[in-house]
Amino acid sequence: MKKLIAFLLMPSAYLLVPSAVSAHCPLCVAGAAAGITLTRWIGVDDSITGVWIAALLGATAFWLYSWLITKDFSFVKKYKQFLKPLIYLAVFVSTIWSFYKFQLVIRMSQIFGFDKLTFGMLTGGVLFYLVDILDDLTIKRKGKVFFPYQRIVVSLGSMLFLSIGIYILINFYI
Repeated sequence: MKKLIAFLLMPSAYLLVPSAVSAHCPLCVAGAAAGITLTRWIGVDDSITGVWIAALLGATAFWLYSWLITKDFSFVKKYKQFLKPLIYLAVFVSTIWSFYKFQLVIRMSQIFGFDKLTFGMLTGGVLFYLVDILDDLTIKRKGKVFFPYQRIVVSLGSMLFLSIGIYILINFYI
């Protein structure tokens, strides 16, 4: 009986032991998920919600990639250069597929032939990945970050500008 109780309490002990801080932490991802749920609840357009879902998915994919790099898996060392884009694509494809499978995408209106939520997720996902690549190149070229929390500010700032751009596109041109 004691072994069963110890086995059941083992996962909670993992939560009590502090670990290293990462750029895309689980708490941040959970907070973003709650924020996305709130935006849909208060009536924000699905294309703008899709941009922020893409940021959540991108952060989750980068977090998974960072976690895999720290583990000693043989396939990680062998395919390290291809692993980041593959994980990123797998997270996005599986999420978009599940949104359609479970009918979370509202098929009322479209932007450029895509459902609004899918359009927002695709544009946000592409921008989030490109911004991460540019930020990496900038840091590698200069050898330092320019200000604290640079990655977060640049990533979220790009999502904010894309959201504003989509808002203008929807309200004034479509």
